[in-house]
Amino acid sequence: MARAEVEGLSLGYRLGWRFRYIATSVFGPAQLGTAEDPQQKLLRERQRRVERIRAEKVARTDG
Repeated sequence: MARAEVEGLSLGYRLGWRFRYIATSVFGPAQLGTAEDPQQKLLRERQRRVERIRAEKVARTDG
């Protein structure tokens, strides 16, 4: 059974995402609001992607 945070995400995407997340931690700006924070943007992007994949999976099983 897939864990919720990696459900439907390929290994390549997860590795690339982790690299970008760490890179923004090291090389990113010092302080930004939540809306502009690159790490928060990555987290939101990943959450949207997981939700889209779940919706597609439900549509396939229902349809």
